[in-house]
Amino acid sequence: MTADPTAATRPRNRKQLIVEAAGRVFSERGYHAASMEEIAAGVGITAAALYRHFPNKYALFAECADVMADRLVAAIDEVPSGAPLPDVLTAVTRVTVAHRASGGVYRWEARFLNHDDRRHLTAKFGHVVGRVDEAVQREYPLPDGRLRASAALGAIGSVTMHHTSIAQRRAEELLSASALRVAATDPATARSGARPVRLPAQPVPRTRRAEILAAAIPLFARDGFASVTNGQIAEAVGLAPSALYRHYPGKVDILQAACLQAAGLLAQGVEQSLHEVEGPHDAIVALASTYVAYSFEYTALNSVAEAELAGLPADLRRSLVLAQREHIAVWEQQLRLCRPELDPRQARLLVHAGFGVAVEAGRGLRWLDSPGNRDAVTALVVGALGV
Repeated sequence: MTADPTAATRPRNRKQLIVEAAGRVFSERGYHAASMEEIAAGVGITAAALYRHFPNKYALFAECADVMADRLVAAIDEVPSGAPLPDVLTAVTRVTVAHRASGGVYRWEARFLNHDDRRHLTAKFGHVVGRVDEAVQREYPLPDGRLRASAALGAIGSVTMHHTSIAQRRAEELLSASALRVAATDPATARSGARPVRLPAQPVPRTRRAEILAAAIPLFARDGFASVTNGQIAEAVGLAPSALYRHYPGKVDILQAACLQAAGLLAQGVEQSLHEVEGPHDAIVALASTYVAYSFEYTALNSVAEAELAGLPADLRRSLVLAQREHIAVWEQQLRLCRPELDPRQARLLVHAGFGVAVEAGRGLRWLDSPGNRDAVTALVVGALGV
């Protein structure tokens, strides 16, 4: 019998390498835009070889989400029961930073898991949140319904959602400290000191084109851009599918319009909030208040812009990425004025941590919009930044 010439060179951990490569691609491009060929190329194998390990893309995707959850569970279960809160947060931070390139797959893409897989994943993350909450309550007991634990994990998990280059050890230190500050913040009594936020009103759809956009946004938010059909959008506005093309060249152009609307509303809100602020601390509080208010008021629009941006073609994505960078640069500048010991990369890392807090705290509150919920999340965001 002739021996397989590749057997001697085939790595024993090939399945692990595949999962790592797939996690990076899914995190970067999203579930639907990722291809098995691209993942295989990242491992240096053919797509046919990839299918010997996973029968289809969904099976590989589910494995990626499961592996990241298992890593977090294993890391936190290695910490002794009753350990100090910093030890618990450090354990979670270390594994998250180590796998930041592939760890973001669950933030937005987990909605594409089937019911059973999503339920199992939710249970694993629930275990992690529960362990963190136990430590939070030991050191800072408050009846907050795990809000601070979820928000602290949001600060840590934010590192998987951006590409800021920073030394691993320094990232761990900054994120652990940020999460600890979040845990120490009392969201019920903290007063942000910000003036009431006046966001621009979402445009009233007065044209057929605007009606199509308004109908598409909640569909994209609920089911994901790739899963929504032109027929569903057309039905929502009482049109034949072919009639959509008189207003948008294609479905991707509707998505671009949604992302542009999100960027425009946020930019207008920031411009209004920064009028007459007195110093960088007030500016940071105003920025946090605006971002939180925007996240609560335009939850569906914001989730579409955050989750689907990576799926846009590069030429359509370029202006949106530029707007995103300009928004972050405003935060970064004000944060460094408050905390001059931070260099630009460190400040940027913390700004993203603040965004992560807003997302996870908002989810924890089921995006139930009220002045109290907005103030609570704003206080947690400000706490994450350390100002």
